[in-house]
Amino acid sequence: MCLIAFQWQPGATAPLTIAANRDEFYARPTRALHHWAESPIVAGQDLQGGGTWMGLHAPSGRLAALTNSRDPSRHNPHAPSRGGIVTAFLHGQQTAEEFAQALAAESDGYNPFNLLLFDGQQLRAFESRQRRHFAPAPGVHAVSNADFNTPWPKLQRLHGGFAQAVHTHHAADAADLGPALEAALWPLLADTHVADDADLPSTGIPLELERGLSPAFIQLPHYGTRASTLVHCARNRVTLVERSFGAGGVQAMAGEIRVVCPIGTENQPAP
Repeated sequence: MCLIAFQWQPGATAPLTIAANRDEFYARPTRALHHWAESPIVAGQDLQGGGTWMGLHAPSGRLAALTNSRDPSRHNPHAPSRGGIVTAFLHGQQTAEEFAQALAAESDGYNPFNLLLFDGQQLRAFESRQRRHFAPAPGVHAVSNADFNTPWPKLQRLHGGFAQAVHTHHAADAADLGPALEAALWPLLADTHVADDADLPSTGIPLELERGLSPAFIQLPHYGTRASTLVHCARNRVTLVERSFGAGGVQAMAGEIRVVCPIGTENQPAP
């Protein structure tokens, strides 16, 4: 993912609700959200690197989501795919905190990234550039291609809209996403507003590209938003809904994919 907003309310009926966009080159082969063969993972899949940007382990309820951290000066073209970090956590037994602690010792081997880890009980945020991890406070947070809650324009727009939506529709108290909450969240992820030049961050790339990457929903000639995903983690089930896109922001023929995963049973995810 390259843009994530989330509400964390430990102890609530639904402690974690997420709205996120994945941005990637259109040419990079990808499979949309699905239940992986011979695996308890439910996720989209990067068919080039083999991992995923966001995934769920069913039936344990473990979930992880990753964004790249934009730092051209530290880019290594030979670094391993960061999507493997997500699948390693999903398949593992460590708590979110234990996994983050171990990852800090080896995260320099990857290109910079941010990571959100949920082990079914605790939530952990990880920033590889600082090798820093922490427990987010209850409330609404967001992360893009810098540290968590860095006030980039698109992050602030998504954070504000997301906070209003989850509050208005009582997301933490609901066992399901519900059509009203979904209807409020999709437009936030589809926002194509371009930030004013004066508000753009300086990340070491040309101004024209910085401008093109400033909307929540990116539409560049060869790169853009490939998937928008909503996740609702309730006590007994997790709901994932994904919309996939191709070049120019055209929605994929598969349309909207919805997966509901019972938690705490050996049942397979229901379509």
